[in-house]
Amino acid sequence: MKSPRHIHRHLTRIIAMLAALPTIFAVTACGSTSSANGGDDGLTKVTFMLSWAPDTNHIGVYVAKNQGYYRQAGLDVNIVAVAQSGAEQAVNNGVADFALSNLTNVSTYSTKGTELRQVMQIQQKTSAIWCALASNASITRPRDLDGKTFATFGSSESDAVVRRMIQHDGGKGNFDKVTVGTSTFQTLESGRADFGGFYSTWEGVQAKLNGPKLNCFTEPEYGVPGNADSIGIITSDRLIAQNPDLVKRFVQATQHGYEYAYDHGDEAADILVKEAPEANLDPEFVRESMKTIIDGQYWGDREQIISGKQTFGLADYQGTQAYFDFLAQSDAYTDADGRVVHAAPQSKDLATDEFLKQAN
Repeated sequence: MKSPRHIHRHLTRIIAMLAALPTIFAVTACGSTSSANGGDDGLTKVTFMLSWAPDTNHIGVYVAKNQGYYRQAGLDVNIVAVAQSGAEQAVNNGVADFALSNLTNVSTYSTKGTELRQVMQIQQKTSAIWCALASNASITRPRDLDGKTFATFGSSESDAVVRRMIQHDGGKGNFDKVTVGTSTFQTLESGRADFGGFYSTWEGVQAKLNGPKLNCFTEPEYGVPGNADSIGIITSDRLIAQNPDLVKRFVQATQHGYEYAYDHGDEAADILVKEAPEANLDPEFVRESMKTIIDGQYWGDREQIISGKQTFGLADYQGTQAYFDFLAQSDAYTDADGRVVHAAPQSKDLATDEFLKQAN
């Protein structure tokens, strides 16, 4: 890649906290969704919002648009950049119809009063990795992170995860923190921090291709329960109630796009590069990211999905609930006034499989 990229799942949480909470339910006239309006070509206009810069997590949406799946479903889908207040708030406010997010984000927003729902879960297992530079000989396992400096976006979720990993490995769970922007690689290389969080399917690929060499630890190996990275498509309860047919058409066309990408990784990577020129993506890098997703079966059992025996996009209710329970026990949830919420959100209330095309 031409420049370092580090976009961690916690960034969206930080953006949300910076947004003015009183506006969380506001629907402005200039930004309201146009999903009810048809264009001159008879297609229903739909807005899909990115959750960060275009990457392989978004790839199925770009494939569905490129391959004409949305048009076949009667939809004209406009893919837009993430709003300053975050994709979740944009969907809740009606500024966007759909967005990429994850069920953990939906659970975090639910404690603040939003009415969001995940309608397709793309990622079926955790891809988060917690890493130090390989050149840092003082860190060889999670307990070595005790007393070190964590390059963080500032979320209580990431603190809880790192603390659990250290303690599970026999440490105390004490660490210092420095808040960073989007380049954790640069923060580690400058010596300002000793370790940080990445995604194996994105920054892990960057490190493999271009460096720096990393020494990484994964959450499931060190006591963090459930599925933390339930990346998927979200919409609002309001849109589901008002236009369930539109939701169904969008979800199934998008589902088709991700299935195609899972079966044609290199071709899908080239589509993403072509359809998102503003991201200036390196084709080799994107292909390697898709190879990592496919080889690691991050989106589910690939052969079963391609054969039509397994439904792509089902919610992992059990895995996500285990993670929500962990976060609640770690006091990581707060309400709109910043007070700790001790009761864990329920994944069964925040996700639905009803709009997916089910396997035979």
